[in-house]
Amino acid sequence: MIRIDALWLATTPIDMRMGTERLLARVVQVFGAAQAHHGYLFANARGNRMKLLLHDGFGMWCAARRLNQGGFEWPRAGADRATSMTLTKQQFDALVLGLPWSRLEQMQSITRV
Repeated sequence: MIRIDALWLATTPIDMRMGTERLLARVVQVFGAAQAHHGYLFANARGNRMKLLLHDGFGMWCAARRLNQGGFEWPRAGADRATSMTLTKQQFDALVLGLPWSRLEQMQSITRV
């Protein structure tokens, strides 16, 4: 298993034809550097595809995921939004399944019946 210490999500959509080298250039542009054991997540404009670029300390891994229906819940960059943000392991797990990862805190307790 590949160790991942931190997950970063880029809010600006990318062209899914980008390969490892162009994604790495984007990571350096957006995040400043590709840190060992950090994963970097990108999505397309429609939000139904994502790519994960991971630096394992020796080289780069690139994985892709596509939803056949619906889309990933992805924050969009804007004037008042950052171009990147961090995710917890639980948020990442929910994100790749297409679940509302940004509301995990609210979903931990039931307040109305």
